[in-house]
Amino acid sequence: MKLAGIILIGFACGSAHAQTADGQPSFDAASIKPAPPPTGRGMRVMTNGGPGSKDPGLYTCDNCSLTQLVTQAYDIKGYQLSAPSWLETERFIVTAKIPDKATKEQFRLMLQNLLAERFKLAIHREKKEAQVYELVVAKGGPKLKESVEEVPKDGDNAPDDPSPLPPLGGRGRGPNLDKDGYPVVPKGCSGCMMIMNGKARLHSEKENMKYFADTLSYQVGKPVIDATGLKGKYDIDLSFDASGMMRGGGGQPPGGGPPPAEANTPLGATDGDLGVPIVGAIQSQLGLKLEAKKGQVETIVVDHIEKVPTEN
Repeated sequence: MKLAGIILIGFACGSAHAQTADGQPSFDAASIKPAPPPTGRGMRVMTNGGPGSKDPGLYTCDNCSLTQLVTQAYDIKGYQLSAPSWLETERFIVTAKIPDKATKEQFRLMLQNLLAERFKLAIHREKKEAQVYELVVAKGGPKLKESVEEVPKDGDNAPDDPSPLPPLGGRGRGPNLDKDGYPVVPKGCSGCMMIMNGKARLHSEKENMKYFADTLSYQVGKPVIDATGLKGKYDIDLSFDASGMMRGGGGQPPGGGPPPAEANTPLGATDGDLGVPIVGAIQSQLGLKLEAKKGQVETIVVDHIEKVPTEN
């Protein structure tokens, strides 16, 4: 804002990558520090760098919860993680130097080994029957804005860079708010979610329905499967009540696990909502609906993890 079986790919013979004492792949260097406590002005969770990014040699994660670190390490979503609730509230600043030419699979192994070494993480895998959702078109049809491809003007070699995210968490005045008190997401920030004073806005540009369903899975804490039949790309702007997410320690980006569901009233809610604030907003604002089904979900179960990491 992407997971069934986990396949761990081995290293080729003669690899020069760093390894732990027992021969497991590791970062060249890694630092884990407690994150500052959240303020009433909001919190910004950011993950940058790593294989496939513009900075493949340096991984950073600000205000990362242990939930987010574990789900990223094992390439799963939050609903696939069975763990103590405090993993969502303990937050850290992580910086890791990645060996040259490491792959995404190797990076995940390094992160797994870092969690095992510094937090004494121990897990096992199992499959569980669980509720899943299908994203379908609601009665009355979709209310989606189809994306328009911008044609560069004469003399334009490239589109303007997207506006930077406004600073949060005490490092600035926070995001701008619209007339209803919802954060205004800067243009070009696709797949971004902002929360301020218990109100959230989820914003995406040029997004297909499969990706949007995947994004929703992080918010409702269940697998969401695209069954809309819609083939286009859309600009999506969704506002909803996030007071429960704030009480749970803040909303999570993709990979960060689901916020807790709260029995409050979502923006535009209707009878029969699934009990998650974003659900009513999806139907009233986008003309889409989540339908509950049963399915098998592969789960990572945390058997042991420490709250405080060993020293850097």
